[in-house]
Amino acid sequence: MAYEWKFNPRPYSDAEAKELLKDVVSVDTTDWHYNTHHKGYVTFLNNIEKELEGADRSKANGNYSQIGELKRRFTWNHAGSLLHDVYWEVLGGDGDVSKAPTLSKALAAEFGSIDSWKADFKAAAVSAKLSGWGLLVYDALYSQRLLNVLVDEHQYGAIWGGIPLISCDVFEHAYYHKDGPGRAKYIDNFLAKLHWGRIEARYTRFVQK
Repeated sequence: MAYEWKFNPRPYSDAEAKELLKDVVSVDTTDWHYNTHHKGYVTFLNNIEKELEGADRSKANGNYSQIGELKRRFTWNHAGSLLHDVYWEVLGGDGDVSKAPTLSKALAAEFGSIDSWKADFKAAAVSAKLSGWGLLVYDALYSQRLLNVLVDEHQYGAIWGGIPLISCDVFEHAYYHKDGPGRAKYIDNFLAKLHWGRIEARYTRFVQK
């Protein structure tokens, strides 16, 4: 039986999202970005799981095969589902970094100050392609450092063993309804509405074990 991937709930209702996120994205975006766009990644991930059960692995090759395309789109939809989960989880706060005392201390130690971290995070997110992400990750398997990275699409540039602590969707659909081409403004608003309590809990869960 094929594995069933779950469409995870946000830490707030759809109605609450319209109020909590109004300074970051348009009211319409809070709905369709989650209930249509994000949900679509999970739906296709489950469709791929079912098709993989019957795929002919003997026909795999480096040019084209059904199994190859399914595996390729699996990566795309898995990453899209996961990064959106993190995106919604870290939003909805007041941007008060003092609510993450452990992580804020670690960020200041790594980047020199919280302001320096924010500047570097924003630069990474602005630099992603028109379809990409800005991420704060913990490099668990290599350097054990906190790193700001950019990812084009959902997966190009991802770090193996990098645990995403903050993810900022910079695909154009995330911000054009509210800010048009103002990606930098959108990222500023994103940072101002981070829920540092949930981010601290994520850091404690996955890093400070």
